[in-house]
Amino acid sequence: MNNPKTIKNIEQDLIDDFSLFETWEEKYEYLIDLGKKLAPLDPAFKTEDRKIKGCQSSVWIHSYTKDGLVHFEGDSDAIIVRGLVGLMIMVLNGQPSKEIVGAPLEFINTIGLSSHLAQTRSNGLRAMIKQMKMDAGVLG
Repeated sequence: MNNPKTIKNIEQDLIDDFSLFETWEEKYEYLIDLGKKLAPLDPAFKTEDRKIKGCQSSVWIHSYTKDGLVHFEGDSDAIIVRGLVGLMIMVLNGQPSKEIVGAPLEFINTIGLSSHLAQTRSNGLRAMIKQMKMDAGVLG
């Protein structure tokens, strides 16, 4: 694939995917499926310094660069949160640092995720995004 998808393209794909579901129960099932498809994080990366502060569940994000792009791996001990980790990795993985840092990530509001997550999960999602953007800024 010569033209990798931009964050905006991936966000639009997710908006389209989520629009296929009529109920939030179906959307949560989709999130859970994303979490199940997420590759397990190497236990060596499940360290305190990679743990996201502000998440009620345990969430770890491992960030690194390869070929000038920022890559993410992650995991969580909670199934829906693991889906949120998978969702954010889908959007931000393999993108240039500058694009990640500047991404408004409007798809979260567009698909209704911010208004359908419990407050603690919503706070955790914001903390995860903040950490991923900070890591991208440092790695870039």
